[in-house]
Amino acid sequence: MQYITGIHALNLPCLLLTCGDWHCSALKWKNITFMDTNTAFFGNYGIEYDKHIPEHEGTYAAANHIRALLDLLEMGNFSVAQGMNKDFICNDDYNEEIFGKVISMISLPNWNEIDEFMTREYYNKWVNFKKKVRL
Repeated sequence: MQYITGIHALNLPCLLLTCGDWHCSALKWKNITFMDTNTAFFGNYGIEYDKHIPEHEGTYAAANHIRALLDLLEMGNFSVAQGMNKDFICNDDYNEEIFGKVISMISLPNWNEIDEFMTREYYNKWVNFKKKVRL
């Protein structure tokens, strides 16, 4: 199934208690990033349905804010994901869930970059989590 992800999904409201992004009017909604749940690393995790998209008719499936950020990490698009912790998630309620999903990405070819990104975003919280799971 095709779903909207990345910066576009970060600019849609989702069911999580997260901030997401706030530059909706600055985006080019004609060039939405889509991924397929059949080939994406996280499958159907974090997909919400019946989302209305600016400049489009009908409704679409879209990643929630956590899933959109995980997809950005998978794609190696760290510049868009920058601010994940303080700007897009905005609270610690989801840290364990996020960390658990991120640690499962250890098999990806860009794992070292993902790990470095998480260290910059979450500092000791990420380092301590990795110690806890003995990574």
